Amino acid sequence: MIVEVTTDRRRSAVLALHWQVNVIKPEGFFGGMLAEPVARSGVVARAAAFHAAVRQAGLPVVFTRFTIPEDEGKLVRNTGFMTAVANSQEAFRPDAPGTQLIPELAGQADQVVDNQKLSGFASNFLTELLAARGIDTVFITGVATNLTVEQTARHGTDLGLTVHVVSDCVAAGEEKVHAASLDNLNLVTAGSLTAGEVLALLGQA
Repeated sequence: MIVEVTTDRRRSAVLALHWQVNVIKPEGFFGGMLAEPVARSGVVARAAAFHAAVRQAGLPVVFTRFTIPEDEGKLVRNTGFMTAVANSQEAFRPDAPGTQLIPELAGQADQVVDNQKLSGFASNFLTELLAARGIDTVFITGVATNLTVEQTARHGTDLGLTVHVVSDCVAAGEEKVHAASLDNLNLVTAGSLTAGEVLALLGQA
């Protein structure tokens, strides 16, 4: 069920999650798992077009990156996923090639927020940033649907934000996993919307 979407552009933003080399490109840390299905899905081109259109409409696009500084920041080895990245943390240093935003989207960042968690809202200043700008509605793009996208969407909802995942601007390693994650998110957020639906609501279609 989709709740009413605000069209007040002053209160809306796009969160663009983990569009970084380590996640998207073959040479990245997760390239063996994600690069091929992401490329096959065409999601990068769709996300680039969507980000450009919403920025034209006046919405900020805030990118998140998973990074690990020298002191490890807020990293906690409490899952197999976090243990794996901790064991290869040099690949996730803030200045490492793999942590950089992919070239196709790098110029679209109005702000970049780093953290050491799966949720884009965890252990950083993103919540305060949005609150300071009066933003209460977010549209999420990113990879992977069942990882940072789902974790961030659930977290944002629990923080009181109205959250919509942009369904054709997210992707996962397997289509069935992607679809299952979107089904879950339709129940626990304000509902998924396509890029076209978001732009229509903003008067940009």
